[in-house]
Amino acid sequence: MNTDLSNMGNSTNSNTFNLKKSLAIYLKKWHWFALSCVLAFGVFYMLLRYTTPLYSAFAKIMLISETDKASPTAALQDLAPMANNANAEVEDEILVMTSRGVVENVVKALNLNVQYFTQGRILEQELYKNIPIDINFIASDSLLYTVDFNFYIDVTSAGNFEYRVYEDEAPKNVAFGQTIKTHFGSMVITPKANDAASLVGSDFRVQITPLDIATNNLRNLIQVYQSNNSSKVLNMYLEDPIPAKARDILNQLIKEYDTYTTQLKNVRAKNTANFIDSRVELIASDLVSVDDSIVRFKTGNKLTDVTSEAGQFLSSSVENEQALAGSKTQLRLLNYMDESLGSDNSFQPIPSNIGMGDPAISGLASKYNELLANRQRLLQSAGEKNVVVVELDRTLNSIKESLRQSVNSSKKSLNIQINSLENQSSRINSKIYSVPGQESKLRGIERKQGIKESLYLYLLQKREEAAINLTATAPNLKILDEASDSGSPISPNKKMLYIAALFLGLIIPFIIIYVADLLDTKIHNKEDLENELKNISVLGEIPTVKDGILKDGILLVEKNDRSILSESFRIIRTNFDFVRRGRNVTAYDNVVFVTSTVNGEGKSFFSINTALTMANTGKRVLLMGADIRNPQIHNVLNDILKVDVNAIGLTDFLADKAIATANIINTYTVNDITIDIMFSGKIPPNPAELLMSNRIKEVFDYASEQYDIVIVDTAPAMLVTDTLLISQYAGHTVYLTRAGYTDKQVLNFARELHATNKLNGMMLVVNDVNQSNFGYGARYGYYGKPQKKGFFSRKPKA
Repeated sequence: MNTDLSNMGNSTNSNTFNLKKSLAIYLKKWHWFALSCVLAFGVFYMLLRYTTPLYSAFAKIMLISETDKASPTAALQDLAPMANNANAEVEDEILVMTSRGVVENVVKALNLNVQYFTQGRILEQELYKNIPIDINFIASDSLLYTVDFNFYIDVTSAGNFEYRVYEDEAPKNVAFGQTIKTHFGSMVITPKANDAASLVGSDFRVQITPLDIATNNLRNLIQVYQSNNSSKVLNMYLEDPIPAKARDILNQLIKEYDTYTTQLKNVRAKNTANFIDSRVELIASDLVSVDDSIVRFKTGNKLTDVTSEAGQFLSSSVENEQALAGSKTQLRLLNYMDESLGSDNSFQPIPSNIGMGDPAISGLASKYNELLANRQRLLQSAGEKNVVVVELDRTLNSIKESLRQSVNSSKKSLNIQINSLENQSSRINSKIYSVPGQESKLRGIERKQGIKESLYLYLLQKREEAAINLTATAPNLKILDEASDSGSPISPNKKMLYIAALFLGLIIPFIIIYVADLLDTKIHNKEDLENELKNISVLGEIPTVKDGILKDGILLVEKNDRSILSESFRIIRTNFDFVRRGRNVTAYDNVVFVTSTVNGEGKSFFSINTALTMANTGKRVLLMGADIRNPQIHNVLNDILKVDVNAIGLTDFLADKAIATANIINTYTVNDITIDIMFSGKIPPNPAELLMSNRIKEVFDYASEQYDIVIVDTAPAMLVTDTLLISQYAGHTVYLTRAGYTDKQVLNFARELHATNKLNGMMLVVNDVNQSNFGYGARYGYYGKPQKKGFFSRKPKA
């Protein structure tokens, strides 16, 4: 029985995380989330309502590589100047496609630098293609492309409209077809519709944007990317409020890119053809020069064919050497013959063939040898003086002389022939020796001729190929998917926006509640109090109620009251009796002090209602006002009891010994409940000294003896010392805290009072607790009171 009520719940007062409790903080404020979601949905609905939707357009193309042999520039890849250029990578082609020049051509082709808008009450909508008015600018395109101009047209009748440059300026009344002067030139506005009256009441805005700005804006919107890293397929993407405009831009971009690359290829082919032509002319002149060099070389060296003539020279040299050797042999034979002839009258036979090829010498030699043979026979039979022998000698000498003359003549002839042959051999040998050099020079010239000739023929072939490429250009790309739009808006995404609205509607109050809870240093219910002040009994919670009997701003319980307020005080009364029975208090066991840390925590409210609740059980109850500095009981009950403001009370008793205790106690009926009340009396100048007088003990002794329960409303314990001065006369002390008001740091004072036993029998009560914050999720109400049924729980009567 000595165990405090708070200890009974220690197992639940753990510091561990409690998911249910954490969720309860947010669930009890569900209306915040509901209101936040409604507001978020409303804001996002208005955002969707007044946001211009965006549509997406897609296109897909495949690049055709220039290395493909079907490509017109493939014929140029073999040329040295072209072979050094690497084929463009896909990333480079993407940069070309989104380059300023290509996109600028798209802007010019679609006239995107001039925009038409129809004016609405809040939003304006861009017009595309179906533009009901026609504007003719009397200015050059080059000037118009640099203009930044905006003007408004309000059609007032079938033939007139109001024109203004600035939205807030006074308009000018202009007729359709009338020339309007501007700073960049003049313009004429005419209606396109056959029935101009249908345009009456229409408001238009025309925006002329400089070409470079329009180009940059479009470049930032166009997205071109590869299907994958190794693919030549490009995906093109664009977002625009007008689907048809987005499709036209992508299709025109493909067209302009194809035109640009085709022109680039044609320029390259044309430049290549021009380069080939210039090279052909140069090489042709070089080839003529080489041919002239060959002619001059052969003419100067009297050559037709070096190889064949070199063979002839060798053959002639051999024949000449053979002839020279034969002549020298004949000369030697003739010398031998000349030696063989000897002197006169010496007769020796000579070779018969000594004359070689000379028939005269051969004939004389044969006749000489024949006569010499006859002489030899005659000498065998006759002497040398024989007439016949002498005659033969004379004949032989004559033949020998003739033969000698013939030999000498032949020798002269042979010497002349040998000299001629030797001279001819020298000439032939010199020509033979000069042949390698001539052949080397001729080969060098012919080599140049061959190189020039082969290059000349090669360039002629490439010139024909380049000429063909200029007239037959293969496609640069293949369109896989023409531009098509998404069909439905991609932005704003209604589904995602509503999800975002739901998210924001939930997260904003969640953050607010979380931050408020994180920064909150107040107590809110019994659990908070038990966590701060352990081992101190908590009698209960007093809920915040709106119904009941209100007296001067204070709710008071009634007799047989079944309200939530009465039930909460009954629970406190029951818990107090339970704690009281568990304590062994000998003196002043029936005296209960009611105090708090600071003022405003509801001591007087609690004291009055506790006294009424106790008296409702038939007990004799005394309500004592001991807060003599700031008495509140008199103020609360004055309207009901009509008590004289100068009525004597506790301070009067303490100050005047002639006043008896019974004289300051009066019986009153509050809400049909009889209760004795001792008011605090007049506010004294020395409250602490009065409470320290001996007469204070007489008051508590009398009250303790005469009443079953004495409820004492005292001053705040931390602000003044009054309560501590008389705390010895309390058997029990109810320390009051207020939800959302009492700071947790202030409770350190209560913890100190309990630790030092400065207040006897200290118990805790939480006042003004919101019903959603009740500890343990409790709800107060009378058990037998009919319950209110929700809409869905109602059943129709049978």
